[in-house]
Amino acid sequence: MSEKKKEKIFYERGTDELREKSLRAQKLVMDFNLSDPADTEKKDRLVKELFGSVGEGVCIEHNFHCDLGYNIHVGRNFYAGYNCTILDMAEVRIGDDCMIAPNVGIYTAGHSIEPMNRNKTGYAIPVTIGKNVWIGGHSVILPGVSIGDNSIVAAGSVVTKDVPAHTIVAGNPAKVVKYITEQ
Repeated sequence: MSEKKKEKIFYERGTDELREKSLRAQKLVMDFNLSDPADTEKKDRLVKELFGSVGEGVCIEHNFHCDLGYNIHVGRNFYAGYNCTILDMAEVRIGDDCMIAPNVGIYTAGHSIEPMNRNKTGYAIPVTIGKNVWIGGHSVILPGVSIGDNSIVAAGSVVTKDVPAHTIVAGNPAKVVKYITEQ
């Protein structure tokens, strides 16, 4: 996967439109997180209402958080462990058969390094995660990152650059530590 410049989406915080979209997501997320864990029908309905698109067999543990929800697209057999946070000011696309361990953050949002108006505006860059990806606990995926199919992000990693398919990355910043051979 080549490292190419990705388009930033700019937004202004505090607008009525963004506040309404955020409140919608917050209400759905709160309802989801307070749902009976055994009520899978309700949890599935809430995820389908919150996310932009959802495959079959999705399981998300409680204490999930996101910005807007509708920018999140997950494939079939997606699993997210406890305390998953997806800041989806831009699209987050996650392929089939992906597993996200507890305490993972996927962030599309960023802010200017200039202090003037830093808290009033922001930007977002989409994140793409391929098929059969496993993201270890306490990892962070930063704006604009693409993770290739069949890759693994080791626990505690901070992914700042694209991850090629069939690789294991680890560390802060994450670096390739091993290539996975297909079997």
